[in-house]
Amino acid sequence: MLRSPINLIVPLLCAFFVSCDFVDLRPIGISIEPERNDSLLPGAHSPVILKFNTEMEKTEAEGIMQISSDLGTVRGDRFWRGNDLYFVPVAGWTAGIRYTLSLLGTIRSVDGREIRLERFVSFYAINKNAPPFLERHYPADGASTGTKDVVLEFHFTRPMDRLAVESAINIEGITNKTFEWTGDSSVKVIPVSTLNPWTTYRWNLKDSAKGADGVPVAKAYSGRFITDIDQTLPRVTNVYPVLYSDGSWYPTGAGIETGLESGQGIAVEFNKPMGENVLRSIRLEPSLTGRTEYLSENSVVWIFSRDPEPETIYTLTVSSDAKDSEGLKIGSDYKVYFTPDIPFLNVSSFFAAESPDIKKFSAENNTLKVHVDPGTGEFFFSIEFSLPFNAEEKQNTLPRISLSPFFPRTLAPVALQYANWISNDRLYMCWEGFSAGSDDAPHYYKLTIPGGRGGIKSGMGIYMKEDITIYLEAVR
Repeated sequence: MLRSPINLIVPLLCAFFVSCDFVDLRPIGISIEPERNDSLLPGAHSPVILKFNTEMEKTEAEGIMQISSDLGTVRGDRFWRGNDLYFVPVAGWTAGIRYTLSLLGTIRSVDGREIRLERFVSFYAINKNAPPFLERHYPADGASTGTKDVVLEFHFTRPMDRLAVESAINIEGITNKTFEWTGDSSVKVIPVSTLNPWTTYRWNLKDSAKGADGVPVAKAYSGRFITDIDQTLPRVTNVYPVLYSDGSWYPTGAGIETGLESGQGIAVEFNKPMGENVLRSIRLEPSLTGRTEYLSENSVVWIFSRDPEPETIYTLTVSSDAKDSEGLKIGSDYKVYFTPDIPFLNVSSFFAAESPDIKKFSAENNTLKVHVDPGTGEFFFSIEFSLPFNAEEKQNTLPRISLSPFFPRTLAPVALQYANWISNDRLYMCWEGFSAGSDDAPHYYKLTIPGGRGGIKSGMGIYMKEDITIYLEAVR
């Protein structure tokens, strides 16, 4: 009886497998989470998982697994649980971002089987909401602004994560700023300090800004504005003397070159409102102490601590660094020269009984014959000054005027018997102890009226330039 061909093949195959190594032709099974395109992972750290039905060569399997988005490649931790490969993003998934899982390459199982993969799966995490947009902003791109009270505004199409937006806003040259929100979709950025004039400020809103639902803005934004709306440089328009009366300073009507009088100040007027630093921008040479105050928004007054020196040429300088309220500088020093109309105190006349009236006194020595009472030794005279004295300076003047024997040295000292101000500018004095001389033996006495800042002063604080000395020859 004949045997069938099948019956002959089976034994042959059995003999073949017994005599040769076993070759496993079963395919490698793989499943992916997320499985379908546009799937949604529930959390910020939900894993992407590759599930194999056999143990794989781990390094190869990890190497073909890449996840990316429009923001770039996602960095993550890869680890195994049995035959399952997990991927968890280091920074977490970002809401609303479309990610793509790429599996491209050949990998092997531990038992030597191979599988060629070319798979791409797109997915989202947390939500699939559309991204917010920057709807409008102020200042407009390239706009001109001032330097004060500049407020940047950003208006979004959706409610925003406030902290993320504030962290994403950068303005070159402005480090100190505050934020004010109007609702959840509009924010104002307020610089703490005044901006620099004629400067371009650039801002950018990074794509790390997120909506309240965690979805980042669709793109980064940038813009610029220029603080050049004010094109007028500040300048000095007038300098003039001012007089203080009833709590205010008033122009005297005189010119600064020769019209500044005792007790007055100097007003400096500008063509526009000035900044605070103008108060520190005025100086006088030779140096004089004083302070500067505002008269108005575009003028200041220099107030002297003491009067300028008489017969002295002064230079008033407004520094080139003086800024207007927008921060613009005047650019170059402004100078004006003036000689104050402040005279030295002087003695207008000296009158003694039976002696000529001496006028037009100077610091030069003067000699005068005067008659003294031979019985009492009294000597009377009056001094007329060029300016009036107030009550305080009248009292201060009396002890400063001295009269003493000069020649010969044997003369007895004299003493002030009494003194009387017969008017605000005329002093009457009586001295005793005088001794009259003769042609052969003249007697001289020295009258000194002290000058300089340490000498006598008028009621306005004006002093004599130098001492005035009169040599008196006592005769009968």
